[in-house]
Amino acid sequence: MKPKPFPFTQDAAPASVLVLKPSSLGDVIHTLPAVAALKRHWPATRVQWLVNPEWSPFLTGNPVVDKVTLFPRSQFRGPLGPLRMLSWARSFAKTVSADWVLDFQCLLRSALIGRLCAPKAFYGLSDAREGASLFYDAAAPVAHVTHAVDRYLSLVQAVGVPIPEQLEWPFPETKLPEAFDASTPFIAVHPFSRGAGKSLSLGDLRLLCDALAPARVILVGRSDTPPGPLPNVDNWLNRTTLLELTAILQRASWTISVDSGPMHIAAALSNRVLALHTWSDPQKVGPYPPTACVWKDGFLFQRGNPEQRQPVKNMPEIAAWILSRIQPERRSTREEGIARGAAEGAEKNHINQ
Repeated sequence: MKPKPFPFTQDAAPASVLVLKPSSLGDVIHTLPAVAALKRHWPATRVQWLVNPEWSPFLTGNPVVDKVTLFPRSQFRGPLGPLRMLSWARSFAKTVSADWVLDFQCLLRSALIGRLCAPKAFYGLSDAREGASLFYDAAAPVAHVTHAVDRYLSLVQAVGVPIPEQLEWPFPETKLPEAFDASTPFIAVHPFSRGAGKSLSLGDLRLLCDALAPARVILVGRSDTPPGPLPNVDNWLNRTTLLELTAILQRASWTISVDSGPMHIAAALSNRVLALHTWSDPQKVGPYPPTACVWKDGFLFQRGNPEQRQPVKNMPEIAAWILSRIQPERRSTREEGIARGAAEGAEKNHINQ
């Protein structure tokens, strides 16, 4: 049986809403504008968010979240994991008294948790997987919606929340790590991702950093095999908390990042982002601002205008393009030559900033 559509107009604000979006980091960032729109429309509604512990710093102290509950995902691994998860869900449900549950995760386990909470209304998305939509009272249609941010906005819009023209990504207060020098401008580079096949090789990373010299480069993120020392690079890999990382990205002149959660953090803060995509689709999971830039398959383009693209073949050419945006009047002869090569034959497709 398919879930019912939304034939109603919602006038009364729910007293409380439980948001189900435990992971991943990128998806938590993608969901923030939907929850912010809901909170702006119904400021008295109490919002509780179920999230994995590692991503909770973004929600603790967040102005649009009243209560954060940790989903202990790591406890549910192994053959007996599903049974442990079911036991936990039953215990958790006894503590919840939400009028509505909004399932942004749209998987079987999140749907099961939501239904066990016995809310007055349980809503999800029409493209939910693993049979999750069978648990919903109604599902928001997302058949023609592309980007993840727009998918999640569809859910709150379906329950009567108007979507503002200017989306909000509310973050809690951030703070730079101790000993971080923010006085000198820098380019943030996030080269590694947990996703298979998304990270830069160490060779490509060294080529990129070398080509960005003498500009200051800050390496951020996590890695088990960090690169060796480079003269223009401050290595902050494995040295920041999530909120410290956010503070660094907030102050970067530009951010160059592989497809990852930190890339979406940077894109929420600024359109001065170049997202490096290998196999993932930037129209679905790329940086959300239409003016943010994407590199894929040897071409560079704005996400909102993929037809207007220019050939940028390799890491040195990517570096030259970035430098041309930061210090066009101070580029070296070497950078000028690389930039001319990258732009050859692409004047009509130039990306305006």
